[in-house]
Amino acid sequence: MKATHDEATFTLTGNMWSATYPLDELPKWLAFYRRQKARFPKAGDSYDGTIAALEALAKDLGVSISEEEASSPTSGTTTS
Repeated sequence: MKATHDEATFTLTGNMWSATYPLDELPKWLAFYRRQKARFPKAGDSYDGTIAALEALAKDLGVSISEEEASSPTSGTTTS
């Protein structure tokens, strides 16, 4: 999984899909994928690459996740 960004958006790119979101949604999507990993342990390490890419992007951008964001549901759409 790869995460890139420009001044307004970030893009997640996997082997078979990609999705672009506003930069201000980065904390929500990182929290979402962390919750998915916790909720679906049978998925094994399938969320690890996405979480690692988003964490690295957040670190590079100086973005942190508050407890409120980590526990709130997220909405949005993806594109294939």
